[in-house]
Amino acid sequence: MTPVSSLEQARELLGEFPVVDGHNDLPWALREQVRYDLAARDIAVHQNAHLHTDIPRLREGGVGAQYWSVYVRSDLPDAVPATLEQIDCVRQLLARHPAELAPVLTAADMEAARREGRIASLMGAEGGHSIANSLGTLRGLYALGVRYMTLTHNDNNDWADSATDEPNVGGLSAFGREVVREMNRLGMLVDLSHVAVTTMRDALDATSAPVIFSHSSSRAVCDHPRNIPDDVLERLPGNGGMAMVTFVPKFVLQAAVDWTAAADENMRAHGLHHLDTSPEAMKIHRAFEERNPRPVATVSTVADHLDHMREVAGVDHLGIGGDYDGTAFTPDGLNDVSGYPNLIAELLDRGWSRSDLAKLTWQNAVRVLGAAEDVARELQGTRGPSNATIGELDG
Repeated sequence: MTPVSSLEQARELLGEFPVVDGHNDLPWALREQVRYDLAARDIAVHQNAHLHTDIPRLREGGVGAQYWSVYVRSDLPDAVPATLEQIDCVRQLLARHPAELAPVLTAADMEAARREGRIASLMGAEGGHSIANSLGTLRGLYALGVRYMTLTHNDNNDWADSATDEPNVGGLSAFGREVVREMNRLGMLVDLSHVAVTTMRDALDATSAPVIFSHSSSRAVCDHPRNIPDDVLERLPGNGGMAMVTFVPKFVLQAAVDWTAAADENMRAHGLHHLDTSPEAMKIHRAFEERNPRPVATVSTVADHLDHMREVAGVDHLGIGGDYDGTAFTPDGLNDVSGYPNLIAELLDRGWSRSDLAKLTWQNAVRVLGAAEDVARELQGTRGPSNATIGELDG
């Protein structure tokens, strides 16, 4: 009998316990590339020349649930309407592809979508600037289907410090802690990717529900401020939350950190935002890369993070958040959303059990969302919506 390869085993496992991916920036890519002309980037067919993501490759990759990021840049003057446009983009995608994409709001909905063979589609808002210091706006995003909010993006906001900005309020302000409490009451997951370590710790102190890191890796393995230090990973078992490892080379490969700093400076020298992934920006990126060969992350690089994070936090607190269509570069073997089986095969070769991998891909993410819902039901029985303002709490 021919032995079954690790890749075949990985695909079989993903058929039963598909990937819940914590973060995909397809809506922003559609905004930037075609201004939401979904016919111009029809994800029902391969979009290899333009995107990391389309339905055929999601299927090939064994993706069973996706948190679509409704990210907007923190320097936009009108973040709230821009966020609403991103939400509208996701809703249009769901309306265009009902046989493939299932609108999902709860953990039970996720399981129902899995039984139907559809890709459970949830939304996450990337950055607290999207609520414009308004708890009413936060509730509005939840009512529209947003099920996590990343407390910051790359810049501080008025109530929370970012990992990649200068310290401002020292973590979370009093209003920031109220945002966390209101998210708990709603059942919206508190996402700690992008935030400063002080903010991570303050949020863990303030929350009564599990938190997530929707797309972050291990700082002990790659010393980048976007990653999670071990002392924070050690708190996840007590909190019940999870860290979803990301694939972005500049966050997972130490050699890529310095290269990325130089590449970002090159983008700014050309008058472009360093996160720009438009065709013009990618030409600049590729020209820089030809002159300065890019350090290449691999599937093994990402697996190294997961091995360490499992040792520190335990397998019950891990997941996957690739950040596809939100990064210019991807690891070899994880080039787009079809690559998840390669990671699962690598982990099988490293001795991860089938039960551990089922937790990593599907079970942990469903459990965490369900736990947040349980906390919300309890809190809603004891208090109503908060109408606190940043002026009242932070002065």
